[in-house]
Parts: sequence; C-alpha cells; structure tokens
Amino acid sequence: MPRFEFDLDLSPEEFLAWYRGEARSVRVRSHQGLVVEFPARLLQPYLRPEGIRGRFVLTCDAQFRNARLDRLHPPLGTAPGL
Repeated sequence: MPRFEFDLDLSPEEFLAWYRGEARSVRVRSHQGLVVEFPARLLQPYLRPEGIRGRFVLTCDAQFRNARLDRLHPPLGTAPGL
C-alpha cells in the first residue's frame, strides 16, 4: 500500500475554502519529495480552533484510491488526545 508522510500547518482561514466549497482537495509535498493530492474532507477530524497542525500519513490502495489519513504526531503543546 502506498504511504506518504508529510507535515501540515494550516490556519483556520486557509481551511475555510473547503467549508465554502471553493476547494475539494489539498496538495502537499511528502517527505519523500512527491506531490500528493487528496480530498480535503479527510482533514476535517483534525481541525481545531488553531487550525490543522502536525505530521500526517496518507495511505491508499494500489490504485491510489480509498485514502486514509492519520496524524502521527500532534503539534507541540497539545494534549495527545486532541
């Protein structure tokens, strides 16, 4: 299964485009140097008042479908359960 790790630091304002329907996907550069695009809806569980911050891993099947997003490391200064 393909696996892509990346760091993300989005302010709440930057994520507003998804809520407004202006953006459907997010494009990031993985630690492997690849540009990866995935549905913005996968980030919704990680949205906090301060935005979305942390190290994430995106996994998908061999056809690059059925994407799953997990946070590996929460941002510094937050409780592990957040």
